[in-house]
Formats: sequence, structure tokens, C-alpha cells
Amino acid sequence: MAEWYRADTAQVIRDLRTDPERGLTSDEAARRLAETGPNELVESGGRGPWRILLEQFRGPMILLLVAAAIVSLVLGEWIDSVAILTIILLNAALGFFQDYRAEQAMAALKQMAVPTVKVRRDGSTREVSSREIVPGDLILLEAGNIVSADARLIHSASVRAQEAALTGESEPVEKEVEAIDRDDLSLGDRVNMVYMGTAITYGHGRAVVTETGMRTELGHIARMLQSVEQESTPLERHLAQLGRGLAVAAIGIVVAFFVLGLLRGEEWKVMFLTAMSLAVAAVPEGLPAVATVTLAIGARRMLRRKALIRKLPAVETLGSVTVICSDKTGTLTENRMTVTAIEVAGQPFSLTPNSTGNEVTASASIAEEIARRPLAALLLAAGALCNDAELEIESEDQGKQTGNATKAGPRVVGEPTETALVVAAAKAGLPKPRLERQMPRVAEAPFDSTRKRMSTAHRLEQTDGASQDLAVAALADAIVQLGTNGDAQFLICAKGAIDSLSKVSSRIVLESGIAPFDERARNVLGKSHDELAARGMRVLAIACRTSIEEPDDHEENLERDLTLLGLVAIIDPPRAEAATAVTRCREAGIRPMMITGDHRLTALEIARQLGISVDDRVATGETLARATPEELDKIVATTSVFARVSPEHKLRIVESLQRQGHIVAMTGDGVNDAPALKRANIGVAMGITGTDVSKEAADMVLLDDNFASIVRAVEQGRIIYDNIRKFIKYLLASNVGEIVVMAAAPVVGMPLPLLPLQILWVNLVTDGLPGLALAVEKAESDTMRRPPHSPTESFFARGLGRDILWIGVVLGIITLAAAYYYWDPAHPEDHRWQTIAFTVLTFSQMGNVLALRSAHDSIWRIGPFSNRPLLAAVACTILLHTMIVYVPWFQQIFKTTALGLPEFIFCGVVSSAVFVLVEIAKWISRKWQP
Repeated sequence: MAEWYRADTAQVIRDLRTDPERGLTSDEAARRLAETGPNELVESGGRGPWRILLEQFRGPMILLLVAAAIVSLVLGEWIDSVAILTIILLNAALGFFQDYRAEQAMAALKQMAVPTVKVRRDGSTREVSSREIVPGDLILLEAGNIVSADARLIHSASVRAQEAALTGESEPVEKEVEAIDRDDLSLGDRVNMVYMGTAITYGHGRAVVTETGMRTELGHIARMLQSVEQESTPLERHLAQLGRGLAVAAIGIVVAFFVLGLLRGEEWKVMFLTAMSLAVAAVPEGLPAVATVTLAIGARRMLRRKALIRKLPAVETLGSVTVICSDKTGTLTENRMTVTAIEVAGQPFSLTPNSTGNEVTASASIAEEIARRPLAALLLAAGALCNDAELEIESEDQGKQTGNATKAGPRVVGEPTETALVVAAAKAGLPKPRLERQMPRVAEAPFDSTRKRMSTAHRLEQTDGASQDLAVAALADAIVQLGTNGDAQFLICAKGAIDSLSKVSSRIVLESGIAPFDERARNVLGKSHDELAARGMRVLAIACRTSIEEPDDHEENLERDLTLLGLVAIIDPPRAEAATAVTRCREAGIRPMMITGDHRLTALEIARQLGISVDDRVATGETLARATPEELDKIVATTSVFARVSPEHKLRIVESLQRQGHIVAMTGDGVNDAPALKRANIGVAMGITGTDVSKEAADMVLLDDNFASIVRAVEQGRIIYDNIRKFIKYLLASNVGEIVVMAAAPVVGMPLPLLPLQILWVNLVTDGLPGLALAVEKAESDTMRRPPHSPTESFFARGLGRDILWIGVVLGIITLAAAYYYWDPAHPEDHRWQTIAFTVLTFSQMGNVLALRSAHDSIWRIGPFSNRPLLAAVACTILLHTMIVYVPWFQQIFKTTALGLPEFIFCGVVSSAVFVLVEIAKWISRKWQP
């Protein structure tokens, strides 16, 4: 049966044909192992290294580059051919490394299984390999164990399991044995089950294995992870689209130019070489190299901002993101349970002014307030004393010995809820080590799931009143108020669920003072509890009493006639910087969403504080499970908070957003996030709290687990996309200019102005060096004040295609006009005019690249010297061209003629027209569209 949580223990034992005391026999276990197979996760459908390598050589852009290399060889330009092939191999090696790393997600998932586990077989306890576990095995659970298979609890002594990696629940789940008769419960609510890959944090118990291997919930995630196809990035789609378009254009240019030349009577060999050169000019050989360099520079910048890019195309994808789906625990929150408020005598009091849950030192403002409220001091002290968490204070010397001197100071070790209570007391100036010295524990009744409370007894030691600070003095005053006389020798403290402590309390602290715990008091306490719980808090009650006689360890003696002091509200609070990051997302036109396995009310409270939820609308996993794809799309379109969701639900939400045309970033840190991380356009894993599985499935890892780092990465992604568009504008405008020059010259009766080798030089060097320098251009002024570009738009959208055409035509006309001015049909042996055409074309492109540094702002506003690599590239290109014109050896190769000084100045002045016209066009655009 699939829903084992619905069956009682007797039925589970019958259905699995096992013995609740002796377990399976060895022979039966061997038979079942042969039937079910090893208890391990199985990889299927993975790509081998050779397949991954071959996939790097497909796509129109790569094929065009191969064609360009072949043409270069035909033309005898083996240096150009080698350069192009080097670009192809560099991209293939980079792509292979990234794809091969992505295939390692399953390996990380398999490592979550433990090597050995304690089982009962043949009536005795033995340790066996986790691979040999079978359904029906009786496994023993202890604190510190990693659960080796899905199992149904049949005995629990206060068992708690940390399931955050699987369910997203931030706090360890208290386990029970009783059956739960409800349909479609989420994993987090199946409290009588334990699951493969989760950890036992408290207590001990026994469980019967129900599923092993790929049939477990972890196996279900593994199957989804293997079946999920990773989305191609917008950049990859755009480059493929551009490559297909340029391929068609290149073929058309070759055919048209060759045929027209033959009709004009040109020599077929010259026309063939020239047509091939123009075809190569239409193919942007430098585009993959510039795109790779631009992405690599962006990745390096992001690494300085604590964002590690695992797959280079993800850098640009970040700039296209329209929705960020964030996990809650450890991503938007601190992943640390924190006491945020207490309520004593009906008066609430915040414990988090100007502080975070990470602090375990005294806060002056909190300590002063607590000192004025003795019973609040007692409540916090009791929470720290009735507690097994430890506050460890590492000295500076110890820190140096461990190589951790900068982190010397206090830290708390223990179960999350208990550590929160210890931290709260420390903030109030009541550190647990001092409390234990003044009130050592002499007896205890440990927590168990039946009573739902824990109690401890402490001897009240005599202290030097002169040495007491305000908090300790307030605590002493509260103990006096609590007792019936001043002779109390012992303090009994208890903490637990409100209904549990209500049964053993006879008095309560109200606004009017200590009063009997009657019906009216119950109503007041219940109202306070409900208000805190409605805000997603976990609420604990704290009670105390004093005693003259030393109590023993029997719970009946400890837990009686208690005075209920008040309530403690605990939650995993949002990160301090997360709200600002969410605001920046909205300003940039990005929709933030929360998708968590945590409780509905907790998720909604955090979402409210961060500004993710504006209408209190929440969808739960149960709702999503029943929704059709059409209904799911409607829910996802209008809801920003999803709670109690399973890994499959997260995956469906991401797919729904993608169906609606969104570019989705999914953040997370758990195993449960891995399928959605892989399916999203960009997966973002947490570097500190994240599991290896989530990191391997992700495109980016946040080294500081800081949600705000995502926003900074989005900005870098937009900068990179803008810079790639600038390069394409520059490159294709130059290529259009070359084609205009070559196509228009015969129309006006001129010979071909440029030789094949000159075209290749312009295409590889003149275009390449400045184009690479555009990769380091800084952000535009409106980078994070505009919505993301449409995921479906092409590179030529938003006026880019128009600009390429008019700039290219202007560049071609200027070049041809300058050449025509110096062309003398009466002296065909004089090639000076061709050198002038070559020079004007090169210098015009330098003016163009300087003007294209910003799509809107003038070069004076962005700073003419703010991109020094570009200035160096322009200077280098001009120097190289000058050498080609004036050095005899280069003159022989490129068929150039030395120009006189007036001619060289003429070329520079004429070429500046392109720069001036582009700047004028940007000025007009700013006037019409401010």
C-alpha cells in the first residue's frame, strides 16, 4: 500500500509480513533482496562523456564557423583558419566541462545513503549495509542516525527528525506512532513516517521499512531529476536564431555576388574568392569568442559578489529573469529558530530590536527592559534552564589554537527550539552558564511525545548580592514573588505545549498579578496563543514553582501546582537584507514568489514581512495536487506564496510559469529543490546550507546564502546582455557596411574596392579587438529601473535591427564616397584609392564602437575614459592598420599603398562622421523618449 501513514501499526506489520520484535529472518531478507533489488538510487538515461562532447559541435553558428575555416583554407589564409578552429575548440571544451559537471547531480544524490544501519533479524540486533535493507526490515533509530529507507514508526521515544532537505520544514519534526486517516497528506504532515536521507536529531525508536531504493521519496526525487530536461538559455536560443539567419544571408550573398560579377565580365576566380570573403564577413567569427569572454568576465565579477557561476550561459540568463521562485528556509530566512517575542501578564514584548537570531550576546536595550519586568526575566531564565542546549564560549586563545581567532566568542549547540531559548536568555543578560552556576540542575523529567513537556529542578545557590547585575537582581525578585515565603531552596521549571502545561498548572501570571488558573485565565491565555500562532509562530508555554524540599526525578512530583508565567513565540526569521532585495526585484520588474514545504501560516507571515505577499493569498500542496494544468496556470498567475508543497509541486509551478512565457529563477538548498532547480531557466543553490544535490543541479551557487546576492547577479546579467547586444550591433553594422561597399561599387562603375584578404582582416582583427573590449562596459543608467526584456524577443528587437541597417549603410556610403573621390579611371594602376577605402572603413568602425558604448547616453555622460580596455583596443587597431599601410612587408601582403599626410588626415576626418551621426541619433532618441 502506498499510504502507509494511514494504517495502524498492526496492519503495517501484517501487510509487510514481519515480526515487531524479532524482525525478518535472514532467509526471508535474502529472498526479498533478490526480489526488490539493492536499496540504492539507480542512474538511468545519463549522457556519457563522448555524447556530451559530440553535442558541442552542433548548431548553426558552429557549422558556419567550420565553413568559414574551410573557406579561409581555400583562400590560403591558414592563420585565419587556425584562429577560427581555436575558437570552435575553446567553446567545445567549455561546454563539455559545464555539461559534464551537470551530470554529477545523481552522484551527489546517491551519497546521501548511509553505509550501515542497525536492524533486528532473527531476533538479534545487527549492523548491515544499507544496500541490503528490504521492505519489512525492523530498523532501530537513534539520535544522530541518517535514515536509510522510508519506514513506518511502530515505537517512538520522543523521536524527532530533521527533514528540511526533503520537505523544507525548518524545525525538526516530532514523530508519532498513531495512524493518520487523511487523504493526500504532504510529506511534512506524515509524522508517523521517516524517510531516506533525513536525520534523527532526538530520541530513539523502531520502524518498519516500507519502501527502498528508487521507490522511496528520495528515489522519487532522483527519478524526477533524471527525467527533467534542462531548458536552453535565452542566449543560446538567440545565438542559434542569429546563426540560422546569417547562414541564409551568407548563402544569398555568395550566389548573388558571384552571378552578378560573372554577368559584368569579371574573372570567375576573383569573383569566387571575393564572394567567399563576403560570406565569411557575414559570419561573425568573433561572436562566440566575445560571448564567452563577456560571460566569463561577468562570472568573475559575480564571484567577487559571492555568486559562483557553474554554467556560463546562466550569467546572461539572470538578466532575462522575470520571476524568482524562492525557497523559504535558509534562503529568505536565517535557518535559525529565534525567539522573536514573549508574552508575560498579557503584555507582549519583542526580543529582536536591532538584533538578529545569530547574536548570543547581551543586548543592552533588551536587558534593561527585562530588568524592569522580573517575571519576564524568570520566564527567559526558566526557558534556558529547562533545556539541554549548551552555550559554549570559546576564548580568543582557543580560537587561535583552532585557527579561528576571528570567530572567537559564544555559540549555541543543541536542538533548534532549545537553542532559540538559550539565545533569548543570553540577549536579556542571562547566559545559561551563569544561570547553571547559580541554579544547578538536581532533577529532571525529559520531554516525551505523550506529555509534550519537559521539567527540571534546580538548587537555588546563595549569591553575593553586591555582584548581581540588573537582570540577575530581577530574577531573584521574581523568584521571591513566585514563592509563598522567602525560604525556597529549589526552583522547578517546565516548558511545553500550552494545552500540556495547562493540565499541571494551578496559577497564572495575569496583568493584575498571580491569579488562579480558572476558565477566565484559560480564555485569556488561549487568545494570546491563537494570535501568535496565526502569525506563523511556534508557541511554547513556560511555567515554574518554588519548593523547600528537594524534588526527585518522578514527573508527578515535579509537574504539579505550577505557575504559568507566559508564552514564548519562536520562528525562523527573515534575513535582514531580504526585504530590500525583494523591493529591488519589484523595481526591476521581477516578480518574487515563495515556494516552501513549511506551514501555511509561517510562510504567509514571512512573505508579509518581506513584501512578497500583498493580498494574503496562499496556495497549499493539497490544492496543487488536485489542480489541472489549466487551473494550476490560473493559481500560479495570481498567487505568490505556496506552502506545504512537495518536490513534484515545485516542479509543476516552475513548468506552469514557463508555459506562461516567463524566464524562471528557482532558489533552494534542499534535496527537495533539485528537480525544480534543474528544470528552471536558472537554478540558484545555497552554498553554505545547500546540499550537494542542490548545488550539482543548479546553475549558480550563492557562497553567502544571501538572497540579496541574487539581485546583484541579476544586474550583472542585464549588463552582460546589453554588452552582447552592443557587440552584435557593432559587428553586424560593420559587416553591412562592407557588403554595401562591395555591392555598390560595381553599380557606380568602380572596380572592387576591397580585396578578400582585406575583408578577412577587417572581420577578424578590426571587429574583434574592440568587440572584446565592449565586454567590460559598465551598467547603463537604467539597468535596474526597467523591466526585463521579453524572453521571446530576438537580438534585433527594440530598434537594434534598424540601427544595424542605417549605421551599416552610412558606413558603406562614407567609405565608398571617399574611395570614389580619389579613384581615377584613367590610371587603373594606381591603387591608392583602395587603400583609402580600407582606411576609412577601419577608422569609421573605431568611431562607431566608441559611440555604441551606451545605447542611450552620450559618451560625455558615461565618461570618455571610463572603458580603458576599449580605448587601448581602438589605439591598437589604429596602430596595426597604420603598419599595414606604411610598412613595406605588410604592403606586399595586403596590397596597400603609403598615403600622404593630407590623405591620412582626410581619412580620419571623413571617418568621424559615423561617430557624430550615432551620437546625434542618441540625442534625438533621448529627446523623444526621455
